[in-house]
Amino acid sequence: MTVGTQMTQAIATVQSAAATMKTFALETQDQQAKKTFEQLAQTFDSALDVLKGREQYIQQQEPQYKQS
Repeated sequence: MTVGTQMTQAIATVQSAAATMKTFALETQDQQAKKTFEQLAQTFDSALDVLKGREQYIQQQEPQYKQS
């Protein structure tokens, strides 16, 4: 598995986790749990920004890792 493939997989995993937290936040009636899920989703979204930036860096530095 190439670095590019691993990075793409990591991004997809974090996106899925963020979406799950957002779903939990919408479905719960417990306000404290809702706040926690929303904070977790925001943390995952921030992590996504970092991972996507790293993915772009990898693609610029190592064109062979660019996903086709």
